[in-house]
Amino acid sequence: MDFRFSEKEEALRREVIEFCKRELPPDWRGGLLEAADTDEAWAFSMKMSKKLAQKGWLTMAWPKEYGGMGASIMEQLVYREETAYWGVPGTGMGVGGVDWVGPSLMIYGTEEQKKTYLPMIASGEEDGVWCTGYSEPGAGSDFASIQTRAVREGDEYVINGQKVWTSEAHRSRWCWLAARTDPDAPKHKGISVFIVDMKSPGITVRPLINMAGIHSFNEVFFDDVRIPASNLVGEENRGWYQLMVSLSYERSGVGFSAMARRTLYDLVEYARETKRDGDVIAKDPLIRQKLAEIAVEIEVARYLSYRVAWMQSKGLIPIHEASMGKVFGDEVNERLANVGMQVMGLYCQLEPGSKWAPLRGRIERMYVSVPGFKIAAGSDEIQKNIIAMRGLGLPRSY
Repeated sequence: MDFRFSEKEEALRREVIEFCKRELPPDWRGGLLEAADTDEAWAFSMKMSKKLAQKGWLTMAWPKEYGGMGASIMEQLVYREETAYWGVPGTGMGVGGVDWVGPSLMIYGTEEQKKTYLPMIASGEEDGVWCTGYSEPGAGSDFASIQTRAVREGDEYVINGQKVWTSEAHRSRWCWLAARTDPDAPKHKGISVFIVDMKSPGITVRPLINMAGIHSFNEVFFDDVRIPASNLVGEENRGWYQLMVSLSYERSGVGFSAMARRTLYDLVEYARETKRDGDVIAKDPLIRQKLAEIAVEIEVARYLSYRVAWMQSKGLIPIHEASMGKVFGDEVNERLANVGMQVMGLYCQLEPGSKWAPLRGRIERMYVSVPGFKIAAGSDEIQKNIIAMRGLGLPRSY
């Protein structure tokens, strides 16, 4: 395997880096530290979405006929790695707009759905922002156990139920909703996918504030919400299988290692500049060892992500390989947060906003956010089951 990127890919990397340096504020760190949980931050996020769209990068891997550039998997990897490293906001058009709503519509959507929604996403405008209605109070990792109902009545579906942990629902114009349309069918065979206008009567959004004090998650309640039957995506009762196809989209998880590399860089700079007992702490052999160990692990996470993208570029479908990258990426970020705590000492407990907080409170915010990383997008326990069964061939039970 050739680990080098092509000249075209390296040229794209340089262009993205220059764009980030030019368009982001000088003190920008992105990610958890710059969460778009205020109106001002959200406005900046949407401003960046439009600039990415103007460059053709927002949906760069989409086919040209749908507003993309037809970029390769590896070009998309380079773009995602650099935008994650620099903390560019607005790259996803909510949660799922770019990554799975658009690609799924290209496969399963009607011509009318494609003409209506794909240009909205590709434009970077607020009308193209999506949330994803999957998880429910009794159906998280066991997604097929969802109970939200969609009942056909003439030319409409009537939706009732509750979703939880719905990221950016309070900002989104549309919801990519999974609901049960056949309650008597086996649980994997009675699910359908719908497009729901978040301005529809009967929808209530309630905030869920996480441990970091960020409002990203929400509860969403559907009370007799009526949507046109034409908002069904694909075949009724085939939603589970349609959603599984989304696993073949670019999902290298390279953002985890990219964000970790940026945090490590800042942490090393802190160690070089901060004195303790009369000397900079970077000279402490224990601290140097901890930073070196986590640097190696971040590179491992990075190359696990590269492996996933490389497999996809060859037409292969990474299943347990993607799960490996996700689990290890979560663990690396958890260990990095712990290393940051040890390097900074008691100052690490100060929250963003305190003038005494090192790195503007970045390590503290990371430490309290990591548990959510290990649950989001499929908990680590579920990912390990996939690795065991699909990768190692172990039985479901003994």
